[in-house]
Amino acid sequence: MQKLIAELMRLYLPADAPPPDVLAPHLLGQQNLPISLTGDDGLARAMMIPFRKAKGLEGDAHWLRLCEVANTLQEIGLPAPAVSISGGDAYYLWLSLATPVPADRAQAFLERLRDAYFPEVELAPDAVRAPVALPPCRHPRTGKWAAFIHPGMGASFADEAGLDMAPPPLGQAAFLEGLESFGEEQFERVFDALAPAGEPAHPKPVVAQSVPAPRAIHAATQAGLLLKDATLEDIVRHLHAMNIEPTFRHVLKRPEYD
Repeated sequence: MQKLIAELMRLYLPADAPPPDVLAPHLLGQQNLPISLTGDDGLARAMMIPFRKAKGLEGDAHWLRLCEVANTLQEIGLPAPAVSISGGDAYYLWLSLATPVPADRAQAFLERLRDAYFPEVELAPDAVRAPVALPPCRHPRTGKWAAFIHPGMGASFADEAGLDMAPPPLGQAAFLEGLESFGEEQFERVFDALAPAGEPAHPKPVVAQSVPAPRAIHAATQAGLLLKDATLEDIVRHLHAMNIEPTFRHVLKRPEYD
């Protein structure tokens, strides 16, 4: 549990987040503690993008959309995001900031990404400030577990985005420990590149690297740059290399995705 909490603090939690002894009952499913990724100082440490299953539609369209967006974020120079299931009917992408930024600016950044690359996704006007259910945790309505997942397993949860069993804390930590936060320079470059027409760019110097247009990104991601489906054997081998014994009982009833 200590390793998992350390990874969550490294990537997503503001400086004044609840201490480990308060976080642990939430992560163990003993209570539900929504947590804001913005601190009391008004600085945002991370952002979350939801991909919810559309009412009345079946299939994995929301998962495929997440894959496109995750690949797009890397094409424009941001590190790979974490992927999670909600315990209900949604997937989430998690973006980590190395240097916290004012919440209003983080909200504007998120909205610019949305407008350019995933305009169909609804974002609350306080999405950056609003408390979120940080995985792993129990969904208050379904009782199933929200959890970070290996991207290659995402399609397995298209019909039911939750686990019946608590995910092993070491396994959750393993999905996070290779991830990186993106720095102020990356933030400003993307923020300026996606500015609405006529809006002046941020005065800070940025790396001379262009951000591809949405249409070019869509074409580039058809091959699935990062989130190609991995086999169950690939995932088990990856976790075994970290001395972690995974439990995948929840996917055995879905052999079509093995």
